[in-house]
Parts: sequence; structure tokens; C-alpha cells
Amino acid sequence: MPPLIRLLLVEDHAMVAEAIGLALGRVPGIEVVAKAESIATAVAETGRTRPDVVVLDRRLPDGDGVAAIGRIRAAAPRTRVLVLTGEATAAVAAAVVEAGGAGLVVKSSRLDELESAVREVAAGGVVFPPALLPGVLARLTGRAGPQGAALTPRERETLLLLAEGAGTAEISERLGIARNTTRNHVQHVLEKLGARSKLEAVAIARREGLID
Repeated sequence: MPPLIRLLLVEDHAMVAEAIGLALGRVPGIEVVAKAESIATAVAETGRTRPDVVVLDRRLPDGDGVAAIGRIRAAAPRTRVLVLTGEATAAVAAAVVEAGGAGLVVKSSRLDELESAVREVAAGGVVFPPALLPGVLARLTGRAGPQGAALTPRERETLLLLAEGAGTAEISERLGIARNTTRNHVQHVLEKLGARSKLEAVAIARREGLID
């Protein structure tokens, strides 16, 4: 019998956590030893339970899960971290690698894909969507172009307005689009620039020469 994989699930949405926990808990060879709803609790539970794998939601109430990977691994150096995200980009995947994470899985993945990813990272491997690997390698080896190269024209317009200090309502009005659409554009800008906030996105864009 393969060794039991002890897993800590970090997810702030109760129904999602319950569904994933129940599903993985029924998989032979995997035991969900604890759950956490925040980074602070995840770090504490990692130190207490010493899991083999932490399945970590990227968006948590007290911060970006990717930025917390170092704290989690400091609490239990042998623990491997697998990040769950709603939208995966090469920038996010590269950030996971740089932070010491072992992989990234999109939330829309099937249960068997998540199970396979957990087993792979527990065995010492890494897991990333195949389509992202060229971009991840390029970023990590310094061969990538400017981080804003993948921004659409509308996302560039949104970025410029963010740099002016415009909020969602003002951007919607000035671009003539719905607020939900604006929020989507803002989120895409953050994801593509690898930023955790609007301010950080603007700072990265200025550093990369995307805006003045």
C-alpha cells in the first residue's frame, strides 16, 4: 500500500471547502487532516498537523495565498503546496514556483485531476497546466517580454484609468461599459501583471514602462 497522504485544505468558501473535503476524503490513500479559512489559520494548522500537502486557495480574506507559501513552508518545511485558482496565467504560475509552491490547479478542474495533482506533488513532483509551462519557463529564465504584453486594448485602457486613480464606477462610465465588465477587466489586468492589488498593478506597469 502507498503511504497515506495527509492533506490540509485551505478554502474560505464553506460550501466549496465542504465539497472538496468530502470528495478527497473518500479517495483511498488521502486523509484531510484539517481545514483552514485564512492564511493565518493555514500557517497555524500546518505547524500543528504537519501535512504532506496543503491545497491552498489563492484568494483568501487576509491576503494572497501565493504570497503566503513561504510562511506555510516555514511552518513545516517538508510540506508541499498546491495552489487552487479561478484563473491561471503564466505570471501566476511563475509566482507559485518562485514562492516555493509545487503546483497550480484551476478550480474548474475535475476531481480526478485534483486528486492526481495531489498525488503528484506528494510524491515530489510538480503540477502545472501544460499550456502555461512555456510561459512559466520563459519568465523564470528571463526570456519573457514585458508583463503587459498580453493585455488587450481594453485592458490597457483600464490600466491607464487605474493609474489615474479612477474607481470602478468612473472606469465604467468613461469606457461606456457595465460595472461587472469593468471588474472583469481589472481582474484580468491584475492576473496578467501578477499583481495582488490595483496599486501593485500600477507600480508594475510603471516599472515595465507600460505607462508613464
